[in-house]
Amino acid sequence: MSNRLLRVNELLQREVSGYLHKRYSSEAVGITITSVEITGDLREAKIYFSVLDKNADVEKTGKWLLSKRQEIRETIAKHVILRHVPTLAFVHDNHAPRALRIEQLLGEIDEKEKQKPQP
Repeated sequence: MSNRLLRVNELLQREVSGYLHKRYSSEAVGITITSVEITGDLREAKIYFSVLDKNADVEKTGKWLLSKRQEIRETIAKHVILRHVPTLAFVHDNHAPRALRIEQLLGEIDEKEKQKPQP
């Protein structure tokens, strides 16, 4: 992936996340925009999100994000200079809970290592 696409992905991630948390602070408090993948022609973007609350309904959150899609596109059009404003697709990123679990397990291993007597 080119540097330009990486920069555009990061910029879109910041813009979408910032907009959601500024405009919908109470609704978006548990939503994290984990990454963005834009196509090479900059016309379509997949926005990956995760939900921090284990009890939250991911499907409901995805539908809520889809209902805000046009507002988000308008914000991107105002703040990001691109030839075409990409169409947005929201995809649940289920890697975040697994990554948190791995981090927790590594922390437990580290604690066990610290508790072992030193030779």
